[in-house]
Amino acid sequence: MEIEKKFTIKTLPDKLEQYNKKKIEQGYLSTNPIVRIRKSNEDYILTYKSKFGLPEQAGKDLCVNNEVELPLTKEAYEHLREKVDNNLIRKTRYLIPLESNLTAELDIFEGRLKGLFFAEVEFTDEESAKDFNKPDWFDEDVSADKRYGNSYLSKIESLDELR
Repeated sequence: MEIEKKFTIKTLPDKLEQYNKKKIEQGYLSTNPIVRIRKSNEDYILTYKSKFGLPEQAGKDLCVNNEVELPLTKEAYEHLREKVDNNLIRKTRYLIPLESNLTAELDIFEGRLKGLFFAEVEFTDEESAKDFNKPDWFDEDVSADKRYGNSYLSKIESLDELR
């Protein structure tokens, strides 16, 4: 199970080069349910996500999904890459330590989504997600806004479609 919150960003943190990062390319074979392929640095992953049945209140400010990840070979990734629907997403993900042993995954998009950036934080349980105090550089909580889902972003041609 994946429990996360997603935020727009007021200002990018200083000295991003000090943080670990991943160069990510990903595409979607299906968006309902989500079947995604991803290249993260030199790792290749197939991911299946589906909504998790939780009480009504959980879905309003949290993204909660069943998530299964399986490793792919480079050859399998490249084969499936030719079959993705819509557009590939390219981004750099910076892993920024936060309080309480949490990590902000700051995504800075490239290509047709250049200029878009947001951060996700994954939690071990719903309670810690609800008690989360966001850092000053975070802005609006967009966890429930489908426009900030990567599967949606793969369908749009430009950032104008987010407005």
